[in-house]
Amino acid sequence: MRTRYDVFGIGSPLMDLLVEAKDHDLKQLGLTKGCFHSISEEDSQRLLSRIPPEAVTMCAGGSAANTLYGVAMLGGNVIFCGRVGSDSRGESYQQEMLAGGVNARLARSRGLTGQAITLVTPDGERTFAVHLGAALDLEEQDIVLEELQQSRILHVEGYLLEDRRLKKTALYAMQFAKEHGVRISIDLGDPGVVRRNKIAITEILEKYGDLVFANEEEAKELVGLDAREALQSIAELVEIAVIKVGTNGSYIRDRNGTYEIPSYEAKVIDTTGAGDLFAAGVLYGTCCECNLAISGRIGSYFAARVVERLGARVARIDRAELQRLMAKGRSLPSSPDSAPR
Repeated sequence: MRTRYDVFGIGSPLMDLLVEAKDHDLKQLGLTKGCFHSISEEDSQRLLSRIPPEAVTMCAGGSAANTLYGVAMLGGNVIFCGRVGSDSRGESYQQEMLAGGVNARLARSRGLTGQAITLVTPDGERTFAVHLGAALDLEEQDIVLEELQQSRILHVEGYLLEDRRLKKTALYAMQFAKEHGVRISIDLGDPGVVRRNKIAITEILEKYGDLVFANEEEAKELVGLDAREALQSIAELVEIAVIKVGTNGSYIRDRNGTYEIPSYEAKVIDTTGAGDLFAAGVLYGTCCECNLAISGRIGSYFAARVVERLGARVARIDRAELQRLMAKGRSLPSSPDSAPR
């Protein structure tokens, strides 16, 4: 079947409620800095009641959704599947995704749209308190198979691989993609998710994964090794392994060898979405048949732009810089020996 879409993503649609906070605020709220906390609707509302409304900035979010939004901003044709509630936030989420160029295939549930309270400390670190809400209701029937079959890549966020129901839906989509020649990209998403589901995630990568994204902590939880050694170990499971190492850039390994991708200089305000938009750059470059080294550079450039503002979305990008990177990527051979340093 003819390829119509670049990336088809599935994940948890969450309204991001962004709050600037101090370290002592996190202690008072009972949150561990830099960690992902899954909380109930009641705890979510209780937490919000302790934060002044004027201190909250709201925007559409969720790991896979951020990545799809990024691919669309770069010029890709994308689809995002998920579930929101039959509430005003669900409608706002739908409209924001459509306005960003994302073909949003959002089913509705009676429950509330999920929300992620994201507390950002002065060092740019994020601490998440997440109530998934309606996102937990994602079912196999919500996956638009005809459109998935017409896509180059299926992108799945790792958060789906923990909840039993969401995992079942994710595996359904991955099995269909595998049977129809659609490449599968998996972002591990969170060290805690990897730690609690290490065996299952390893099996999923080995069976379905073509491309996997991880940061240093996630990689170490998965294979017990530091970044460079973990890269080689994970690359034995998938076609392309990517490990992000923050301000030190990233490593990408395929069957030809390892690419060292430098980071772009940035004035860090908030690291929310940096990994998601890095993935967007790599996926977009891959769909455009760029060299992996340049796809990584596009990801680094995009990640640098998002950390310079609050939230997981970028207001604008330098199109001239993007075109320069892509032109260079198409002209380079695929060997890592020629990767730019």
